[in-house]
Amino acid sequence: MYTFNPGPSAVYPAVRQYLTDAFDENWLSAGHRSEKVIGLVRQTVTDLKTKLNVPQDYTVLFTGSATECWEILAQSLTPRRSFHLYNGDFGEKWYKYAKALRPASTGMSFGLDELPDIASLPFAADDTDLVCITQNETSTATQLREGFILNLYNRLGGALLAVDATSSLAGLNLKYIKADVWFGSVQKCFGLPAGLGVMILSPRAVALAKTVNDRAHYNALPAMLSQMLNYQTNYTPNVLDIYLLSRVLADREPIKAVHQHLVDRAEKLYAFFEQATPLSPLVHNYETRSTTVIGLRGDAALIEEIKNKAKEAGLQLGSGYGPLKNTTIRIANFPAVPDAAMEALVQFFVKEYPG
Repeated sequence: MYTFNPGPSAVYPAVRQYLTDAFDENWLSAGHRSEKVIGLVRQTVTDLKTKLNVPQDYTVLFTGSATECWEILAQSLTPRRSFHLYNGDFGEKWYKYAKALRPASTGMSFGLDELPDIASLPFAADDTDLVCITQNETSTATQLREGFILNLYNRLGGALLAVDATSSLAGLNLKYIKADVWFGSVQKCFGLPAGLGVMILSPRAVALAKTVNDRAHYNALPAMLSQMLNYQTNYTPNVLDIYLLSRVLADREPIKAVHQHLVDRAEKLYAFFEQATPLSPLVHNYETRSTTVIGLRGDAALIEEIKNKAKEAGLQLGSGYGPLKNTTIRIANFPAVPDAAMEALVQFFVKEYPG
């Protein structure tokens, strides 16, 4: 069975051997304060920066999930308010969660085929701590590209830019210097089981965290930053997932090669579905289409039929999300999904829905 779920998604086949190795090498009961685990964390951070082109002066932290990062950012980097720009369920949930903790926070939604006018965004840089965007909105299969993020970053003034990159981190060659916070979970483009989040902070973000000095929460940034100086966490971490992450990073290609492969594959898939199937891309604007989550639209009965037939053929298609649940299919174009799976998907449509 090939799975195209956009999360939790397909894991690398090598994870099976990695799990056996983790058991045999006693990682499952290794003390998280031990030199063994400290060495693992140090090497994992080094490899992550190397393979993903993360600047050396940026700080890598581990969390329980990307969702936990929403809480951390509201508590530790937002003494006043945040501003949220969103066009899907996950970005909106981030906004609502932040507003529950910081009631002065504001947000603005935009359409699937739209790019907001940065010059007219309704936030004041002098009293906003954090501007928050979702680089790849999994629920709507949309994407904010490098140029937009750069232009937004140049508009911030004193505010910091935080980017939820859950469905693109380790899949796209992100320009980390153009934002202050990047975060995601490993169950998507890292090709690993869920249970680990990665947060990347710029020097500006680290400085603000020290100024705010949140000491009221177990996952407050000052405590996390202090522990990471010694390559430790302030809580018992998911050592198994960190070990698996280390193995995946050691084996995978540099991010530029991964990025180009996903871009090429996405272009072929969009072209195929535009011309040769009863489905159409959910997002029409090329500039806002996601590279890593392909969204396809159809009427509810057709969507259900296609999903059932595909399952019988050994293809697990991703369902839509939220209001789009019954009228869309989502296809994960993540690095761990093999080319053979994509070819099988194309052949399924050629056979079942010709011309």
